[in-house]
Amino acid sequence: MTKQNLHLCIFCGARPNFIKVAPIIRAINSLSGIENHRIVSYSLVYAGRAADPTLEDNLFDNLCIHRPNVFLGVECQNLNELTGQVMSKFELYLQEHPTDVVIVVDDLASTMAAAIVAKKQAITLAHIAAGTRSFDITMPKEINRLVIDGLSDILFTAGFSNNSIANKEGAELSKVYMVGNILIDNIRYNRERMEKLSFDGIEAVKDLHLRDKGYIVFTLNRKALLTNKDNLEQMIRSLLKAAGEIPVIAPLREDAESTLLALGLRNGFDLHNLYLVKPLGYLEFSYLTSHALGIVTDSGNVAEEATFNNVPCITLNSYTEHIETVKIGTNVLVGEDAGLLGSSVADMVAGKWKSAAIPDRWDGRSAERIVQTLLERS
Repeated sequence: MTKQNLHLCIFCGARPNFIKVAPIIRAINSLSGIENHRIVSYSLVYAGRAADPTLEDNLFDNLCIHRPNVFLGVECQNLNELTGQVMSKFELYLQEHPTDVVIVVDDLASTMAAAIVAKKQAITLAHIAAGTRSFDITMPKEINRLVIDGLSDILFTAGFSNNSIANKEGAELSKVYMVGNILIDNIRYNRERMEKLSFDGIEAVKDLHLRDKGYIVFTLNRKALLTNKDNLEQMIRSLLKAAGEIPVIAPLREDAESTLLALGLRNGFDLHNLYLVKPLGYLEFSYLTSHALGIVTDSGNVAEEATFNNVPCITLNSYTEHIETVKIGTNVLVGEDAGLLGSSVADMVAGKWKSAAIPDRWDGRSAERIVQTLLERS
């Protein structure tokens, strides 16, 4: 007997979500339309606008996926207003497009909104990167995580610690699947294309004459860091002092770039070894980080990829969504402590870094496990 067709809605709330769902889309496409006499189709829905400047065309080319089928067109800064708009527009979408499973990623306000709507429509909800917690209920994202995981019918986790959190909070064992870190799927998939790049071929850095393991990558995006300018200045001073003559390459978006430039002008401290470059495409950034001496970042995704690539990494936060990067991998947490940052960078430059390994199931096959689970469960 032929099974019914399975239609998925893959929902993305911001640029990083596309990087995590791309392996799933490629895994679905690799089924060649039929798996055990079952046709699997999907729609890619984005909460924002088609003209969103963060969604450069080469992002989708790099990930080998198409642009979203649907743009909800939501654009606002207030999180409560954004949540309401996404709920209203996504509800209309689901009413007009029969859907068997809604797949959501991470912990954005838009993700929570989509999760609520899916369950109100009695649609199966699957959450990728489930079971992540900061244990700080004052953080909006922590509330989002609790709501999304609480509503989800299927929770896909990246590691044992995430499984443990989901189970302790009451999730049935039958709902939780440790599939590994889906970011790693992209690294494995793109390894050959990435290694065809070179420093000279990356426009933003070609004039810097970089060499393998001869520089540090620095990324900055968290509002809490950018807002506290006095402490940020101390952290930048510590970073550059400890780096010495090692160049620090900073692919920053406009807000972060202007903040750092303003700090340098305000107190006139030396930024000569900090090279501010324009944001890079996915493949270019992956090449830059994988060949770095080390990374200083406030991004959990960057830290996770650093662990897989065995590149020393310092995270400017007091917690990480995936503690495996600290317990097993190359990651070290320094919070917002300028002194701790400086001593950690000094260790990085001196080659005094801890030994590390790759966490279990971070093997580039997470998407295969997810798609197979969805087929078995639906």
